[in-house]
Amino acid sequence: MPYLLGLDISTTGAKALLIDEQGAVIASHTTPQPISTPRPLWSEQNPADWWDGIVTAIRAVLAGNSVADQIAAIGLTGQMHGLVCLDVAGQVLRPSILWNDQRTQAECDWITQTVGAQRLIQLTGNRALTGFTAPKIVWVRDHEPEVYAGIAHVLLPKDYIRFRLTGQYATDLADGAGMLLLDVANRRWSEEMLHALDIPAAWMPEAFEGTAITGVVSAAGAAETGLKAGTPVVGGGGDQAAGAVGVGAVEPGVVSLAVGTSGVVFAPLGSYAYEPEGRLHAFCHAVPGQWHFMGVMLSAAGSLQWYRDTLAPQTSFDALTAEAESAPPGSDGLQFLPYLTGERTPHPDPLARGAFIGLTTRHTRGHMTRAVLEGVAFGLRDSFELIKQSEAGRNIRQVRVSGGGARSSLWRQIMADVFDASLIPVEAPEGAAYGAALLAGVGAGVWPDILSASRAIHLGEETRPGANVPVYEAAYRIYRNLYPTLKDTFKALAG
Repeated sequence: MPYLLGLDISTTGAKALLIDEQGAVIASHTTPQPISTPRPLWSEQNPADWWDGIVTAIRAVLAGNSVADQIAAIGLTGQMHGLVCLDVAGQVLRPSILWNDQRTQAECDWITQTVGAQRLIQLTGNRALTGFTAPKIVWVRDHEPEVYAGIAHVLLPKDYIRFRLTGQYATDLADGAGMLLLDVANRRWSEEMLHALDIPAAWMPEAFEGTAITGVVSAAGAAETGLKAGTPVVGGGGDQAAGAVGVGAVEPGVVSLAVGTSGVVFAPLGSYAYEPEGRLHAFCHAVPGQWHFMGVMLSAAGSLQWYRDTLAPQTSFDALTAEAESAPPGSDGLQFLPYLTGERTPHPDPLARGAFIGLTTRHTRGHMTRAVLEGVAFGLRDSFELIKQSEAGRNIRQVRVSGGGARSSLWRQIMADVFDASLIPVEAPEGAAYGAALLAGVGAGVWPDILSASRAIHLGEETRPGANVPVYEAAYRIYRNLYPTLKDTFKALAG
């Protein structure tokens, strides 16, 4: 029986996931990962920690299952946009600057001015945002010239693991699209972008489709991990594209709603398109020959995590949501803005801030908890509305919801009511790693294509919108006015 291995370098953990040819999960292990914030707005990790963590995870999975010789292929996924700088010998030059790092606004402004706002969106499918990789490269050039002078290769987080496993400098097109250096329509590196930003093309890894074999486990990689030398490693995908594969959002009309630390609304596209104002991300999909639109809010379940850790650290999430269930829809006029780490869609503003608005003495902790759940749902609806107005939204027939936030029946119902759409939960607790394993299966020939592989995915019971839709429609109209009203205040507070 062939087995498939999915490896995921997320912000919080290094995960190895083993599945069989039926798509059943055989084993999983996650090694927690440290994160560093050495200065305000900075977010960094050490790539050596990723490698140590993934080696531990792989060995833990293999320890209870003597199947290393039967692993047909390995798929990779992980946090997008992070910058890994390597020298000519493949040594790491500085800590990786992560997706949620906000230091590069000046570099984003320079890129936009240099390339032109409309040309940038047309070519890359995106605005220049602080999370993306290209502004980070420019920041290193401007602030750490000694590091910049030593760069020979630029990689994304999961691709550093690929390099350590195979010795190859490679990426996949879905993750590569998040660097702001890809000609997304033509699925190749953009000579125009690289020339405009004076970034050497030689630094760029070779870019592959998500199911393509990019190399094989080397003798050195095998010795460290316990894997079999020669095991194929496929392109894989950035966490959102691989996660979409893992929930079956692999054809137009099936939308993925992921409620993790960040929140993502993901809609596949059969042909390249871009949102004219760049309010949605337009990337290559991990599915060969497909693209996708994506709206991202930076603090979705992360908002609830912050709320619990800060205001009720001894209380379980279940207890908090039970209190929230006793509060009425709309939280008696209390609203929460979930911009705790800035925002992306539809407000690309690193200075945006979180807020409770409308507090009175009659509000309880249950009201506040419910307001957090509702505020996140409103933020996700911002992306959903943009997608409904786009090419990807013309024939939506199914919305599949996943992530830690989707485990709460109350939160699923709130989201269904706010979206006025039925949500189908996906029983895929392993997330992007599962999608990476499915991509590996297609690359190894276990399944003929991604659509066939997605039939292994198990769906839960549908959550339909209910009687609270009108209440949330009125509350959402108020929510939409909050950011424009407070934008200048956020800027003043940041100053």
